[in-house]
Amino acid sequence: MNQSTMISLSILVSIAAAGVAVSAQDKYTVQVPNGLGFSEFRGYEDWPVIAISQSGGRIAVIVGNPVMIDAFREGVPGNGKSFPDGAKMAKIHWNSKKQEAYPGQPMVPGAQHDAGFMVKDSKRFADSGGWGWAEFYYDAASDTFRPATAADRPPQENDAKCGFACHSAVQNRDYVFTEYGKR
Repeated sequence: MNQSTMISLSILVSIAAAGVAVSAQDKYTVQVPNGLGFSEFRGYEDWPVIAISQSGGRIAVIVGNPVMIDAFREGVPGNGKSFPDGAKMAKIHWNSKKQEAYPGQPMVPGAQHDAGFMVKDSKRFADSGGWGWAEFYYDAASDTFRPATAADRPPQENDAKCGFACHSAVQNRDYVFTEYGKR
């Protein structure tokens, strides 16, 4: 191989490497500064549904890992017990849209808006009721997530305690707003 060919190959390798750098984001690499990361919730997309909600023009599904689901089935928090360490929830919001073609024109999920997470770890988050929180906004144009910031609505600080102030309103429910829907 001559030097010109080697330089050309080197340039092609550099371009290919740059292409990999700008390819789709691996959402599991994103994390809140000084806090939770997406990677702690790997597989949340397949967790069982706890409940659904609609608020502020958004539709949400709240899902839980097996530890969370088992606790809800045992009556937590209504039975006065706390959720066990390892319990995790994810709340995925979509902008709602009217499905004009369906009977009754129901509101259905449109573009994803964000994903929020909470995990019970009483040692790691002893100063926030035993829970850690994280919020990640989704950008459909770039197919990427970013950690929420203090400039977002609602504002999120840069650590896993971002949800503590809001969730303190339900301290008597072990900081969990979500009701487990009867099946």
